[in-house]
Amino acid sequence: MADIDIPVLIVGGGGAGLTASMLLSKLDVPSLLVSALPTTSVLPKAHLLNQRTMEILDDAGVADAIYAAGTPRANMSHTAFYAGFAGWPDAGRRIGLLESWGGSESDLDWEAASPLTSTNLPQIRLEPLMRDHAERLAPGMVRFGHELVSFEQDAEGVTSTVRDSERGEEFTVRSSYLFACDAGRTIGPRLGVEMVGLRDVGSMVSIHISADLSEWATDPGVLIRWLWVPHMGRLATLVPMGPKKWGPDSEEWVFHLNYAFEDPRALDDARVEADMRDALGVGDHPITIHLMTRWELLGVVASSLKVDHTFILGDAAHRHPPTGGLGLTSATQDVHNLCWKIAAVLKGVAGDGLLDTYEPERRGSVQCNVDNSLESAVNHFMIGATIGLTDPDLTAEEGWARARRLWSGRPEDETIRQQVRETIAAQSMEFRKLNVEYGYTYDSQAVVPDGTPAEPSPDQVRVYRPSTRPGSPLPHAWLETPDGTRCSTLDLVAPGRFLVIAGEEGGPWVEAALALAETHELPIDAVRVGHLSGDYLDPQCRWTSVRGFGPRGAVLVRPDRFVAWRHLESSADPRANLASALEQILCRKVLG
Repeated sequence: MADIDIPVLIVGGGGAGLTASMLLSKLDVPSLLVSALPTTSVLPKAHLLNQRTMEILDDAGVADAIYAAGTPRANMSHTAFYAGFAGWPDAGRRIGLLESWGGSESDLDWEAASPLTSTNLPQIRLEPLMRDHAERLAPGMVRFGHELVSFEQDAEGVTSTVRDSERGEEFTVRSSYLFACDAGRTIGPRLGVEMVGLRDVGSMVSIHISADLSEWATDPGVLIRWLWVPHMGRLATLVPMGPKKWGPDSEEWVFHLNYAFEDPRALDDARVEADMRDALGVGDHPITIHLMTRWELLGVVASSLKVDHTFILGDAAHRHPPTGGLGLTSATQDVHNLCWKIAAVLKGVAGDGLLDTYEPERRGSVQCNVDNSLESAVNHFMIGATIGLTDPDLTAEEGWARARRLWSGRPEDETIRQQVRETIAAQSMEFRKLNVEYGYTYDSQAVVPDGTPAEPSPDQVRVYRPSTRPGSPLPHAWLETPDGTRCSTLDLVAPGRFLVIAGEEGGPWVEAALALAETHELPIDAVRVGHLSGDYLDPQCRWTSVRGFGPRGAVLVRPDRFVAWRHLESSADPRANLASALEQILCRKVLG
């Protein structure tokens, strides 16, 4: 007999593991989270939380706490590029400025994509909020300082041995499923899972510091400062970390400095501190170093995301350059995709085959995120190459002479100025990648195609075109109840439940859905939405403009808010149509 018998064992207490614990609790699925680490992350690490991520964290119930602690929108509306920071003539001169993550309220595309906004909160402050919430949802079942010693899979589930580090005691856990959220440290390698992709791109050192940099860190709307340092021919990055003040008055910062792969200088703390002070140009200005961390710039995806009863999620499934903030984003999306499926299978709503859709659905999305992160990182170095600051043999004077061409005003320098402007503008692939962040789609057994072609986008990275084509995320639109209460279409999807949204004349679809729900104990809700009539009204015609079906048509939305099926008009037998779709999605018989 196992000491603990529980449906899901989660190994790892970072963003993926904590999100999984919270979402499973919300779905009434008991889980145990164990982490070998004594506490949550001591590294700032990931900090950007995009709209889709915030929707998922809102489902988990922790979004309000994150917004309260995160960066005000006024301090994250832009990113900027500078020639140096301080200490040299012209140091700190801004050479480029880009709007970022919809932070500017004039960017209506971001406002239309989601009822929630992007925010920014470093992992050292995000994870404690998540842990506190996870512990309140599952008292006693979130255990740090507990190490997975071994695990063995069989036909029915997984038997694991866990060691309590404080007590020095071991106990066994019997679970139906194992979530590998351990950053690939243990579970994946033991299962023969390999990380496949691009390595050895570069070495990075991140330094978490406290310092008053307000004298030089101008531009209060800028979140990330990209510093091309002419006297060093190096790229450095400076990011405020709060916690109480943001913008130029931030009390803490993270400074990232890139080194060539296997450069021995990156391993010497004293040399790294000297390089940081040289790059910033602040001399002996008071700086307190909290922590230095070294990491490899790479882009890899796990060779398998599911091995029998074990699922690979988060950093164990994919590792990205930090450009674009897609690492934690991808992790939360992995978990959101999987948790409702696990709940459906455990509760008998779906067959085991539904779990086989996790890998094909997530693999395409995470590969896209890795590719975008790598391309964004490469383009940063293209900016330096265009300016002429990547030659290691440049003297400081030569480096500054090349940088000054960008503001010289001389006609003979106009060509280089134009080239740099264009290269910086291309970095919108990182800071305005709305289609990467929100427009990703799923293709698996849990999506029923309707035969319509994919709607083209004029830019696959930057331009998101909402759609209800099966496999797409449910478009956001503001609706009203007949009494005037306002809500988003996204709010209509309850945890763990499917939703049929019919047109204003789609009553037969609603009746069919509710009949199937009652007869076969299926978690399905159904509503009519129209501009003039319905259970919910569409006063701005936003839903009508994106729904993609007529007043007698309908869509079926999965619990993770992805469209699973669509019927453009009425049907002679709506119940049979819906039942057929549900049988495919849930991998079980619904009728007969």
